[in-house]
Amino acid sequence: MGMVADRQTSSGNGEGRYSWGFGSLIRRKQVDSIHVRREGHTQLARKLSVVDLIAIGAGATIGAGVYILVGTVAREDSGPALTISFLIAGIAAALSAFCYAELACRCPSAGSAYHYTYICVGEGFAWLVGWALILEYTIGGSAVARGITPNLALFFGGEEKLPAFLARHTIPGLGIVVDPCAAVLILIVTVLLCFGIKESTFAQTIVTTVNICALLFIIIAGGYLGFKTGWVGYEIPSGYFSFGVNGMFTGSAIVFFSYIGFDAVCSTAEEVKNPQRDLPLGIALSLSLCCILYMLVSVVIVGLVPYYDLDPDTPISSAFASYGVQWAVYIITTGAVTALCSSLLGSILPQPRILMAMARDGLLPSFFSDINEHTQVPVKGTVTSGVFAAALAFFMDVSQLAGMVSVGTLLAFTTVAVSVLILRYVPPDEVPLPSSLQKPIDSMSSRCSDDIQEIDSNSLKDLAGSCQSNSQYLHDKGDAVLGYPLIENGVAQDYQKEQKRRKIAAWNITLLCIGVLILASSASAEYLPSILRFTLCGVGGVLLLCSLIVLAYIDQDDARHSFGHTGGFACPFVPFLPAACILINTYLLIDLGAATWIRVSVWLVIGALVYVFYSRTRSFLLNAVYVSSANANEIYRSSSARMA
Repeated sequence: MGMVADRQTSSGNGEGRYSWGFGSLIRRKQVDSIHVRREGHTQLARKLSVVDLIAIGAGATIGAGVYILVGTVAREDSGPALTISFLIAGIAAALSAFCYAELACRCPSAGSAYHYTYICVGEGFAWLVGWALILEYTIGGSAVARGITPNLALFFGGEEKLPAFLARHTIPGLGIVVDPCAAVLILIVTVLLCFGIKESTFAQTIVTTVNICALLFIIIAGGYLGFKTGWVGYEIPSGYFSFGVNGMFTGSAIVFFSYIGFDAVCSTAEEVKNPQRDLPLGIALSLSLCCILYMLVSVVIVGLVPYYDLDPDTPISSAFASYGVQWAVYIITTGAVTALCSSLLGSILPQPRILMAMARDGLLPSFFSDINEHTQVPVKGTVTSGVFAAALAFFMDVSQLAGMVSVGTLLAFTTVAVSVLILRYVPPDEVPLPSSLQKPIDSMSSRCSDDIQEIDSNSLKDLAGSCQSNSQYLHDKGDAVLGYPLIENGVAQDYQKEQKRRKIAAWNITLLCIGVLILASSASAEYLPSILRFTLCGVGGVLLLCSLIVLAYIDQDDARHSFGHTGGFACPFVPFLPAACILINTYLLIDLGAATWIRVSVWLVIGALVYVFYSRTRSFLLNAVYVSSANANEIYRSSSARMA
């Protein structure tokens, strides 16, 4: 179909070239734009500012884990070096934050990692990420809600003194412990989210502020006690690195999960007033705030009490109690409860937006994409996900499934980093258009064929899909080029060089991912013989290093400057920073353990079946016509002129 469209049919039914087989896994959608809004998608309300984003990010990140992790990690892994463990983990989380910030600016629509993966990698991989994130937010919200009950009971003097309608009960004969308080809290948060994004964010800001004030009390009061008593926790024979450097890094791997939550900021990208400016600031400031608070709290607590004397269950409260400040337990408990409440809000907020994004693409029923006209939030999706999470929290103790939460986040972090590499080196050069635009596409294709009939049609078709500037030049100046053979040859040579560069870049991105997988797998496979393990590590390391050298040497694609929404944040140190992000998150994914992966595999198999038998055949890209990016806008204009 000439230089405009590249559309291959299957079985004569007119379906697109990516309709069947493995092709559906890599079909990619365009960045949501004004054309998408013309197709009837109602947009969410743009009401969020930088302050709102900081509240969402910090609230979702600072859970009650910091009130417990300080004790367990210091006692068992890092010792007094816990502060450095938090710093290293924060730097590792910042790698993912840099990648998220660039993609959030270029693709500011709901869906977060699912949306970015669909644009840069492909539909099948995006479905996998979205399906894993649904599991993460459901189990994460239920686990957090279950954790609020025992902390809330401290205000009543124990769980046995809780009101009967909130206390946990065991169903006779079944042995199931139901938690009405957890279910009620989730339903309250669900109702709050249905009122609107600004209202729910205001509540999130209040709760997060109380939590931060509790942490500041711990830092200031603890610092005063530390200076008054001489920081006895640091005056120990084993020194600052009691467990050595390895213990410090082990502690970093554990506390890394306390930084998970800043990605909730990206799920609200469609509701931000100025996404190009505010999203990077919101991500950076919320993550920085969390890192600083974590480090200061750890400095104080391991300084007040020697790490081996810390209570693993209530390290902060016990540290203050050892100095006779028992009343501090109420402030600390208030901080823990508000931390859990803000984390609960942060867990439930993104899920309906993920469901909405998947439904907009046809991968889930359109029920989830409905947006309420008054509140401008996906009320149906919010209610559905909230009720399901409440039922899960009511009937199940999901603490054993908590490890599954990490899979969705780490998988999202990994694919986002891969998406940045693809965006920089081999950005999509074709745009899927609905089959309803077939007539304008045919008309343009016919025009271009008449104008440039002397040039080989196959070369032209590839040429149009390669480089926007060259394609537009040939479209506008076809006759002039034919009059000057030297110019024609120069354009053809430039095109061939560009195609060669893209092919080299694509192969090296693939080899980088393979190298990371081999290196991370062998590094964590302690059951393998030493020789085999080190050999595999060497092979993976060589693949990773060589692909990095090649990617650093070759030029990045010029089309990256005009891809998506321009003018926002750009991830620094590409390809090294995304590669480090991929390596760290892949290692953490593999290191989650066999039991976690067996449970997750069941969920992923269910997701694969849903995709194969439902989503793949209902995707809006099923009959899409792929045209070069250079001609998409002209086709839209031609279609609008015909309708007028």
